[in-house]
Amino acid sequence: MLVSIKDRIHDAIVEELIGYSTLPEESHIQAALAMYKDNDSAQLLGLEDEGQLVALIGLEQDGSKVMIKHLAVLPENREKGYGRGIISEMISSLQPETVMAETDEEAVDFYRNVGFVVYSLGEKYPGVEHFRCVFETEEEE
Repeated sequence: MLVSIKDRIHDAIVEELIGYSTLPEESHIQAALAMYKDNDSAQLLGLEDEGQLVALIGLEQDGSKVMIKHLAVLPENREKGYGRGIISEMISSLQPETVMAETDEEAVDFYRNVGFVVYSLGEKYPGVEHFRCVFETEEEE
């Protein structure tokens, strides 16, 4: 079940999940959390299974476009469909026309497997290739 977790921003589990989707230094985790706390257009949503938070997705919506800023699944729950599920539920709930994400080589295959089209952005940082991932939703007829 997809739920807003913006009010749980300082829960240890939320901080842990954000840490998996950004650089693990405390300053990066706190900066990411502050973005959701201070930015009204940013949403922080969680996927719960049996009342337990297993994944989160942080995003910004601009009209019909959604930009995924953070996406993480607890390590013990990976490869169980929660990543695909949270994206699917977010699309169903927000109904964007386009969903985008920027990621590194570690997560690019996940996005590709979920149906995103992947474009290389080259080396954003020395030795670290980044990718733009784009998913166009289909209109119902």
